[in-house]
Amino acid sequence: MKKRIVVALFLALSFLPGCATNGAGKPVPPNEHSFRPTVNIAGSRALYIYSLSRLRELDGDFEGALTLLNGAIEADPNSAFLHTAAAEIYLKSGKLDDALRAGENAIRVDPGFRPARIIAGTILANLKRDKEAIVHLSKAIELDPTKEDAYLHLAVSYVRTFDYEQAVNTLKSLIKINPESSLGYYYLGKTYDQMKLQKEATNYYKKAIEIKPDFEQAIIDLGISQEGLGLYDDAIATYKQLLETNPFNMNVLQHLVQLYLQQQRLEDALPMLIVMKDRGVGGLETQRKIGLIYMELERYDEAIAEFEQILAREPKAHQIRFYIASAYEEKEEFDKAIEEFSKIPPGTANYVEALGHIAFMYRDREKPEKGIQILTDAIAANPDKLDLYLYLAGLYESMDKFSEGLAVLKGVEGKFAEDPRLHFRMGTILDKMGNKEESIARMKRVITITPDDAQALNYLGYTYAEMDIKLDEALQYLKKAVALRPNDGFILDSLGWVYFKLKRYDEAVPLLERSLKVVEDDPTVMEHLADAYAANHEYRNALKLYKKILDADPGRKDIAEKKKKVRAESLEK
Repeated sequence: MKKRIVVALFLALSFLPGCATNGAGKPVPPNEHSFRPTVNIAGSRALYIYSLSRLRELDGDFEGALTLLNGAIEADPNSAFLHTAAAEIYLKSGKLDDALRAGENAIRVDPGFRPARIIAGTILANLKRDKEAIVHLSKAIELDPTKEDAYLHLAVSYVRTFDYEQAVNTLKSLIKINPESSLGYYYLGKTYDQMKLQKEATNYYKKAIEIKPDFEQAIIDLGISQEGLGLYDDAIATYKQLLETNPFNMNVLQHLVQLYLQQQRLEDALPMLIVMKDRGVGGLETQRKIGLIYMELERYDEAIAEFEQILAREPKAHQIRFYIASAYEEKEEFDKAIEEFSKIPPGTANYVEALGHIAFMYRDREKPEKGIQILTDAIAANPDKLDLYLYLAGLYESMDKFSEGLAVLKGVEGKFAEDPRLHFRMGTILDKMGNKEESIARMKRVITITPDDAQALNYLGYTYAEMDIKLDEALQYLKKAVALRPNDGFILDSLGWVYFKLKRYDEAVPLLERSLKVVEDDPTVMEHLADAYAANHEYRNALKLYKKILDADPGRKDIAEKKKKVRAESLEK
């Protein structure tokens, strides 16, 4: 019985909309039958009928139980116990209005009958009438301050009315009475979580777990709070702690997988996803994630095998076929890739992108005319698809046929004048043609249409930096771009490079260091950082990076000259 009570409390105290339910989806009372031994049932007839009702209830026949119980109430209408028992069965049946009416009858018969106060408070909370629930639950505490259930329900109602101070005080009163209340500490953690005070929340979750080491939900919520604090390693350790005792806890596995994916720890996430797949958790979505991880890890054959299993079950899953084709393309098995891309039907989400891939593969196979023809035919059939024009222009651009690519886009400029993608692509082509002024004008058109286009802001800022003009304007563009995409290594590099151009080396160096951590061995970023180190008199760091660039590309005479100059300066110092 005690276990059922704890489950009911856990559900009722979830802080989520709606009421607590049992396995059949029906509301569950908070303190089931705990009051029965304490009240005398007047009259042997009422006792006999109640006993029959109880048997029906245990068999799940709530309607039959209520019919009998109402007969017992007729025999003894002044029994608060019987009215409360009826309220409980109504609550189990999901008949909240009837349950409340029965609970109120019990209170009318005996205002001091604590179980009636508990059930009335619970029903009112389930009806989202928390202010009224608080009255009854407070009275229940007054009637018997030693019992835990009323404190927990009362705290939840205070939380739902945003009276966090009273919720905390209520739970601390419970802990004062019962210092070993794991639920009291747990719901203090939940309350502080609601208040966005996650550091305090983690401390209370830890205390709940200390008292009850197998308190699964407390362990999960502790991990979530640690994630919220950015303590990702701590969160991972917390989830692993629970998996040590139950390695197939799918709830915890899902939390841990999500965290690993957020941290890009794909090799850690993969075995757990395989366990979830084997256990039937997540269905095809779990398989899709496994396949995509294989793709990221360049394990293309395994990715293809995973995706083909999905496709066998869902033949119209065109996105999955797109992944299969992409895997073949990465393997440079172009015939198979083209075959798979070609199976994606017109009108589906990936159709246009598939044509783009096909066209560029024909270019890589030295058959660019075939790729051009495919896109030209697709444009004739789908003249309102801008992406097709962008792919065609991009194909010409990749072949250094800049005038042809620009002509494609200018031909549809009137139709797509408000689409920033058109102007961005035109800007990049114009830049390659050496027309910086017109390129800049196109990028400014992009940010006029979409002011938060980080790539266009970056393009403008970096172009000005390379031209060594309008550096203050470039700085504003790039600060905004970084605010929009703070983890983009190339945008960080652009901002650092502007600071370098402004001779603000102390600000340039940390930004360029951050950039290199993201993009790792990019030679342009390494050169920028080496130049900034040299300008900031950090000669040893500069020389290390110049050497690294030369090791990868010994033909870089410009870098060799920089290295020679910096070495000489360092000796002078």
